[in-house]
Amino acid sequence: MPPTTTATFAPPRQRTDWWQGGIMAALLLVLTAFILYPVLRVLWISVSDDQSNFTLIHFGNFFRRPLFREALWNTLWSGALVVIFSAILALPLAYVLARYEFRGKLLLQTAATLPLVIPPFVGAVALQLILGRSGMVNLLLMDWFDISIPFMEGLTGVVIVQTLHFFPFILLNTVVSLSNIDASLEEMAQNLGCHGLRLFRRVTLPLMLPGFIAGSLLTFIRAIDDLGTPLMLNQKNLLAPQAYLRITTIGMDDVDGYVVCVVLVVLSMVTLLAARKYLSLAEYATVQRAAPVARRLQGKNLAIVWFVIALTLGISLLPHIGIVMLSFAKVWSFSLLPSSYTLGHYEEILFRVPHFVINTLIYTLLAAGLDIILGAAIAFLLLRTGVPGRNFLDAVATMPLAIPGVVLAVGYLRVFHGWDFPGLGAPLTSSWVILVIAYTMRRLPYTVRACYAALQQVHISLEESAQNLGANRLCTFIKITLPMIGGGLVAGGLIAFVTSCVELASTIMLVPRIELGPISYGIYLYMQSPLGRGAGAALGVVAILLVSLGTYLTHRVFGGRAGNAFRV
Repeated sequence: MPPTTTATFAPPRQRTDWWQGGIMAALLLVLTAFILYPVLRVLWISVSDDQSNFTLIHFGNFFRRPLFREALWNTLWSGALVVIFSAILALPLAYVLARYEFRGKLLLQTAATLPLVIPPFVGAVALQLILGRSGMVNLLLMDWFDISIPFMEGLTGVVIVQTLHFFPFILLNTVVSLSNIDASLEEMAQNLGCHGLRLFRRVTLPLMLPGFIAGSLLTFIRAIDDLGTPLMLNQKNLLAPQAYLRITTIGMDDVDGYVVCVVLVVLSMVTLLAARKYLSLAEYATVQRAAPVARRLQGKNLAIVWFVIALTLGISLLPHIGIVMLSFAKVWSFSLLPSSYTLGHYEEILFRVPHFVINTLIYTLLAAGLDIILGAAIAFLLLRTGVPGRNFLDAVATMPLAIPGVVLAVGYLRVFHGWDFPGLGAPLTSSWVILVIAYTMRRLPYTVRACYAALQQVHISLEESAQNLGANRLCTFIKITLPMIGGGLVAGGLIAFVTSCVELASTIMLVPRIELGPISYGIYLYMQSPLGRGAGAALGVVAILLVSLGTYLTHRVFGGRAGNAFRV
């Protein structure tokens, strides 16, 4: 009987290939040049004197000046209020979505994320027409009760606009946490006599804290980073507007502007570290998990829930209603509704000055494409290689999450001003390329996350099989891995596209000329004049349509996991 033979397969090579080291070096060079170095440059200017000696005198001057102390306090206070009021709006909706089944639930889920598709600074203008001194609500109050309420005056207006825009971050994260709670823990508490609000306060709330705190953290960081809303409402005694005004009005050599930028970064970093520290003090994981059983709502309970939902979403969608009406309004002043309507605003932005829309599509699509390439490469190096420096690469790639857009823009102006970029024949800050770079770096964490999650779902044995058959790692990645993570790549690119369409904080500082401006810059320019607000609103509607399309496609790609894209 002939001897049996056993086929043996060589294990995949574990050494670091030369191309992996080359990609790592190239990625580190790019991310250092366009993320780390500009931020460190801002930091160094804030802690150095005219002779480049280390000093903290600039920070001492910051805290001695009443204007900056007021801006710091207003930033912290308004950010905290936005988180509190966002939680008040989000928690009831999150609990209903996670724990109940009823007709129209899908409609509620869709409507609850709609505030994310309108830029907050666009919503600020719309809310002025509805809640402003001579807006719709106050005109009714004056007519009925001879009183007016200053909804949009001072910090109050900023807090209202940011709350209505950012509360879905808490909602999405909290829904995921509530859905992951072990139902048996709540059942045991109920068997011991704990019900209602006491059950929620003692059992449910502590267990859902990871998602709630993640959403609150993201809401706070986005609120203090927001530049457009305070500028639109002429509220300049906040840190982000102060940084913008110091650099753009006084000049690039004004040290106070850099100090304000560093304070913004410190606030974001401290918030992030504090949240992680708090969550590390307790254990939230369970050995086994029984999914909560969704209860069906009917009758009076369903009517009460829908009343609360309609009230909450009616308030949150006020900016959408206002901006659409303004885009068609020919005359809307001191009246409940526009006196006459026109399509001239859309004719203005689509035929007379179409460059705002065209530039947006060019910049955001290029940035999304670059993010896909960078995100796929970074995710592969993190998960599939042992190349040195991976942790540092990951840290730099995720840094933009905690770096306000105004800070990165100031760093770019400082580093690249006057530097002729190869192939452009002009300084980088004088070209539209600087906007593509800014969008790419600002949204890179989203694509890295999406690509990382997609690559985690591809079992390594599939790649090992290809390598055992003779394919090298580069060939395996291109022919095996890349097609299998295509959904994650597209989703990451769509998220980068959606968020870049309405980016204002870095745009407003980096636009070289008006004709090179995207939609967000065009909206800002038009909204400075009452005569141009109709065209600005029309641009806002176009931005909403672009973001809505991108969000819809993201949901189609992600499926039921779409909400995870917005998690911290």
